[in-house]
Amino acid sequence: MVLTHARVAVIGAGIAGLVISTALRAAGAEVAVFEQAAEFSPIGAGLQLSPNGVRVLHALGHTEGLAEKAVRAGSIEIRRWDDGAVLSAVSHGDDCVTTFGAPYYLIHRADLHELLVSRAGEHNVHMGHRLERVVECGGGVELRFANGARFGADLVIGADGTHSAVRAAIVCDEPVFSGYSVYRGLIPAGVVPSLATDPRVLFWFGPQRHVTYYPIRSGRTIHFSAVCATADGRPGSSTTGAETAELAAAFTDWHPEVRRVVTAARSVTRWGLFDRDLVQRYHAHHAVLVGDAAHPMLPYLSQGANQALEDAAALLDRLGPWLAGQVSLDDSLARYEADRGPRTAEVHRQSRLRGEAFHLSDGDRQRERDFELAHEQDLDHLAWIYGHDTRAADLELTE
Repeated sequence: MVLTHARVAVIGAGIAGLVISTALRAAGAEVAVFEQAAEFSPIGAGLQLSPNGVRVLHALGHTEGLAEKAVRAGSIEIRRWDDGAVLSAVSHGDDCVTTFGAPYYLIHRADLHELLVSRAGEHNVHMGHRLERVVECGGGVELRFANGARFGADLVIGADGTHSAVRAAIVCDEPVFSGYSVYRGLIPAGVVPSLATDPRVLFWFGPQRHVTYYPIRSGRTIHFSAVCATADGRPGSSTTGAETAELAAAFTDWHPEVRRVVTAARSVTRWGLFDRDLVQRYHAHHAVLVGDAAHPMLPYLSQGANQALEDAAALLDRLGPWLAGQVSLDDSLARYEADRGPRTAEVHRQSRLRGEAFHLSDGDRQRERDFELAHEQDLDHLAWIYGHDTRAADLELTE
């Protein structure tokens, strides 16, 4: 029973925003979701959902949907850029389920989004609302949107990504360009036939570049991402037509399989890779941040969506006593911040470190890295990520 009659606004109808809004609405809170896009569209490409994120989705009722729409990864393999030598091959498959209670899934972002929207209800999302300001007033906040709309809430949850407007109400900082950009594309499954019988994630490491690809959509499609050192960072995606030529030129001397992959897409998008320096605060007064709005990370641990899901589970857990009138909002948000701060700081730190390790030029440091990879052939070194407990098993928030 909700005793506070809380009015909650969620900014951003992405993964974390939809999960949080659906669970809070099921718990009886009055929730409004605001999304700056004019309509939902099948944007994005592939996502890797590791067991720590999948457990949250399972707890929230998406077990069957994920099994139907996602591909279960049998392993994660790392190869050398020129000759294809295998540097590391870590079995996942059933081992993930046995050890961590959930599989490692590969899914198109749009397919996951469709699952979440089906539960949240598209009619519950206010599209075309770009937030401009958060104003503290009268024991709550007033949200002011670019279209002139205003909305009052007891709590605003910023799930609006790296370039978050809610973050500006809590922290004064700017995104940091990493010196790298990512090209993403989708290609037919036939480009890498082996993935049909052995679905896995393939990484290729090389000087100032790396490539990742894996099957999605029941193995009918392959997602790839190619990360390259670039002088300029673009905060959004670009599809000018020049990206395909840039990509082909960047991988001219790489292994033939990599070249087949990166040149097979009809179109690709390019995104500058940004994160932000870590801050001590994820909340202030009546506002709180989750996901990339709180701790944008570089993609080298494939943890962006998974950390957003961990945030969602932790925040829902801490908001329960506030919704029941047992504790103050500030106390709930402070506990959420204490729960998530150390964890996200370490994932953020490790992501930055891997940004260097993935892209070493051939030489002594590269050989040292490859030696270490050769001794990481089981799931033990990933337990700190996959095994993290977000209390997902205790989230009784589904209807």
